[in-house]
Amino acid sequence: QLIRIDVPLMIAISLLVYAMAFDGAIGQLDGLLLVGGAIAYTALAVITSRRESSAIKAEYEKEFGNAKEPGSLKRVAVNLALVAGGLGLLVAGSHWFIDSAIVIARALGVSELVIGLTIVAAGTSMPEVATSIMAAIRGERDIAVGNVVGSNIFNILAVLGISSAVAPGGVKVTAAALTMDIPVMIAVAAACLPVFFIGHIISRWNGVLFLAYYFAYTATFVIAEMVPGYHRTYALLMLGLVIPLTVITLLTGVVRSIRRNKPSAPSTVESPRSL
Repeated sequence: QLIRIDVPLMIAISLLVYAMAFDGAIGQLDGLLLVGGAIAYTALAVITSRRESSAIKAEYEKEFGNAKEPGSLKRVAVNLALVAGGLGLLVAGSHWFIDSAIVIARALGVSELVIGLTIVAAGTSMPEVATSIMAAIRGERDIAVGNVVGSNIFNILAVLGISSAVAPGGVKVTAAALTMDIPVMIAVAAACLPVFFIGHIISRWNGVLFLAYYFAYTATFVIAEMVPGYHRTYALLMLGLVIPLTVITLLTGVVRSIRRNKPSAPSTVESPRSL
């Protein structure tokens, strides 16, 4: 499902967001379309989950518990209260988080976009990081990968969609985001497909590669904000060296995977007849 539906969908909606933002803003109508896509994707996920095999259902029950287990009214009320309290703290924490990020940006003399793409992005991604790490350690690899891909899809469709729909005039998109950040997001989404396709395994080398790209992107972005004209140097470096090497490496892995999984031709040598 990840290779056939989720990853191609993640690539498609990344391209859709780039097209929507090309005029400098993701408008309210664009946001409503993204929210509609989030609803459709959620409905598709529910329908698909009902068709899953018993082995997959048993794996999810082992990880998250049996959802059909009956509970008392008191237990349900306690859980609802915890959910409501958690949502309230989440809203309050988000206000404090954004205010603190703005103060940090002004104190360091950098744009709020830099803080949003570094501190805020890393901070809000920590729950997904913790969940995926724990799932990978426990051997639940599909949960680890599905959590990351599903979070990306939900962030684009629901989070960005709702934000654009409720913000007056939509969400403004800077020229820097159009020329570098969104294309990088699309490139990373596209790179996931061959990586996931190669033997259906994300190797440690692939993980190190993605992590190195993240640190390089973050460092380069911060430097570009501090050194005028560095964006052009970065773009030339990415287009002329990094991206071609990455494409060649990924294609080589795909070809090797296809050759490894290709069934060998039956032998045409006949055994000698016994005399």
